[in-house]
Amino acid sequence: MASLSTPLTLPVLPLDDEVVLPGMVVPLDLSDNEVRAAVEAAQAAARSEGGKPRVLLVPRVDGTYAALGTLGTVEQVGRLSDGDPGALIRGVRRVRIGAGTTGPGAALWVEGTPIEEVVPDPLPGSVTELMNQYKALATSWLRKRGAWQVVDRVQQIDDLAQLADNSGYSPFLTLAQRVELLETTDPVARLKMAVGWLSDHLAEQDVAESIAKDVQEGVDRQQREFLLRRQLEAVRKELAELNGGPGAEVDEAADYRARVEAADLPDKVREAALKEVDKLERASDQSPEGGWIRTWLDTVLELPWTERTEDAYDIRGARAVLDADHAGLEDVKDRIVEYLAVRKRRADRGLGVVGGRRGGAVLALVGPPGVGKTSLGESVARAMGRTFVRVALGGVRDEAEIRGHRRTYVGALPGRIVRAIKEAGSMNPVVLLDEIDKVGSDFRGDPAAALLEVLDPAQNHTFRDHYLEVELDLSDVVFLATANVLEAIPEALLDRMELVRLDGYTEDEKVVIARDHLLPRQLERAGLEPGEVVVADEALRSLAGEYTREAGVRTLERSIARLLRKVAAQHELGERELPVTVDVDGLRPLIGRPHHTPESAQDPAERRTAVPGVATGLAVTGAGGDVLFVEASLADPETGGAGLTLTGQLGEVMKESAQIALSFLRSHGAELELPVADLKERGIHLHVPAGAVPKDGPSAGITMTTALASLLSGRQVRPEVAMTGEVSLTGRVLPIGGVKQKLLAAHRAGVTTVIIPKRNEPDLDDVPAEVLAKLEVHPVSDVRQVLELALTPATATAELPVAA
Repeated sequence: MASLSTPLTLPVLPLDDEVVLPGMVVPLDLSDNEVRAAVEAAQAAARSEGGKPRVLLVPRVDGTYAALGTLGTVEQVGRLSDGDPGALIRGVRRVRIGAGTTGPGAALWVEGTPIEEVVPDPLPGSVTELMNQYKALATSWLRKRGAWQVVDRVQQIDDLAQLADNSGYSPFLTLAQRVELLETTDPVARLKMAVGWLSDHLAEQDVAESIAKDVQEGVDRQQREFLLRRQLEAVRKELAELNGGPGAEVDEAADYRARVEAADLPDKVREAALKEVDKLERASDQSPEGGWIRTWLDTVLELPWTERTEDAYDIRGARAVLDADHAGLEDVKDRIVEYLAVRKRRADRGLGVVGGRRGGAVLALVGPPGVGKTSLGESVARAMGRTFVRVALGGVRDEAEIRGHRRTYVGALPGRIVRAIKEAGSMNPVVLLDEIDKVGSDFRGDPAAALLEVLDPAQNHTFRDHYLEVELDLSDVVFLATANVLEAIPEALLDRMELVRLDGYTEDEKVVIARDHLLPRQLERAGLEPGEVVVADEALRSLAGEYTREAGVRTLERSIARLLRKVAAQHELGERELPVTVDVDGLRPLIGRPHHTPESAQDPAERRTAVPGVATGLAVTGAGGDVLFVEASLADPETGGAGLTLTGQLGEVMKESAQIALSFLRSHGAELELPVADLKERGIHLHVPAGAVPKDGPSAGITMTTALASLLSGRQVRPEVAMTGEVSLTGRVLPIGGVKQKLLAAHRAGVTTVIIPKRNEPDLDDVPAEVLAKLEVHPVSDVRQVLELALTPATATAELPVAA
């Protein structure tokens, strides 16, 4: 029995594939837009009317709403167990859905009429018997599932309607059955449906359990048969060994035992391998552990535990190999020759192994792209007579890639270091760890931290891979790590390596490399004979200086390849006869105009420094040294406000350098004879092209100071002058880094005069002599010296320039 009561206006909370009955308490995910809209609308209505927020929970099947819904109260809003926002809603009573209406929020509002269920009092005997039957069936089903706490709660329910709605918790009910249970307003009819459904489900469970029992008995019988057959095979094997003698069959485990005993393995490795063979003998053929053990044994037996190549101690021959493969790079060549010389002397005196450690080496080759870091590894291996293996570390984020995977799952593998040793076939190869600065870290660990043991000469003689779990001696390996950016290598890892900087090539070195290495290689790739196309040295110099501007030679090689392709195509089209000689004048018709014109070669009126307020600076990027310009302008006092504006994607340190430069000029304007009196009323704009490239660092301090001083005095900065150095508030020029790369960049850009800090004067020893011969380097210690060297002489009367 049911009756209707006063209508209600409620926001609709649609439920897809779910039904909430009165008395049920359910959590709902607020990340769903419709659920969140309904709860927020209910909260808004509750704030104005008082009481708990109320929503209408309506099942939605295939886009169609049910005729009845459930009035629910929002008990709590917070976070679910998975961290998502959610709300706890309690079902109160059934509501018949009426016409739609309006209400606050984005939810759908409807008018609903609550249904009051009438339960006879006292209950007839048949209804009481039906309740007891439902409780008995529910208790039986719950006990099979082990839900003992729920059994007591079901037994304590005495309300007829509440007991009938309790069946809605049953997980085996379909969505259609739950909707039917919701739309049945008579509690006695609902309870009869629940008893029928529960009885059918228990009957199906009994049948399923009977089938499972029969299947289990069949499996047990098969297992007994398999065991007996294995025993029979073992008996036959024993009989065959007694009767057959040498012809007796040998199983796989015995074969592995023989291989391990015959292999030349270290004592501890042999002991660990024999233990694994014992496990293999005890494991069944169907066990996955047998496959893991066989893979591990194969890996151990394939490693060259005692194999070593003999080093070539021809020191002069090694130096000749390095010189033939690479032009320049004297530092790294000297280091390899020193290493070989020490190895030879240790071998002559019987000091090959000291304290369990051999004389390996760990070098870090740091430099811009294209200078030959990767190809240098092959040359080192050839010079030493060792095998060469390259390990690419760019983008590696899993620690297991270095240390290996633990043998806890199918597909586990040793790390890249062990695989490199296995690939090399010897314990003393040259291993190139390429792009070590590109190693990242995430939830799988930090590969750079795993490399700490590999690259530590004091520890790597006992390196332990997670997969092998036996010690591997890496102390005789020559590790060469390459990187573009030194700052990207963790400090602890860098401390374990000997740093060798490759700062780029001079123009003369590029010409030699192009003539001796790049041109022959590209002639072969273009299908041309060496004498068919001859490129003059001056043309190669023009390619290196005007068509490309880089620290390495990759772009130069691409330009040569483009040149040869153009010649080959013209020959095939009948437009050019071979052989041909390409000189400077022949470059433009073949590959177009030069892309980089030195500032000193431009027309004086077109140079960037042709107006006051522009100074030339030097910087270091990931691609080597580079030239940058600092531009300054003053705003019109009638249109611009006071203050300093900085553009060009400057970092915090570079912004501070600009503030320091401006503060120094304001405080020393009278001493420097600069008209700074009206700077408080006029804005200053400082810009560093190119604006899309981020820039940072303190070494542009004197460049900014010079640009501002040029702007205020009206004196231009000399076009042939470039500078680098940090400035202090007192006008001191402080030391900076990357002097060699910056001077190489100045040389490439056609600059003839360079200003550097006085304390960086010792760094000039690293700069090639042919570069220093073409540059006039001025070490300075004070900004006043910089301005005296950089600014042109004062003219009659200089007026403050105004920004356009």
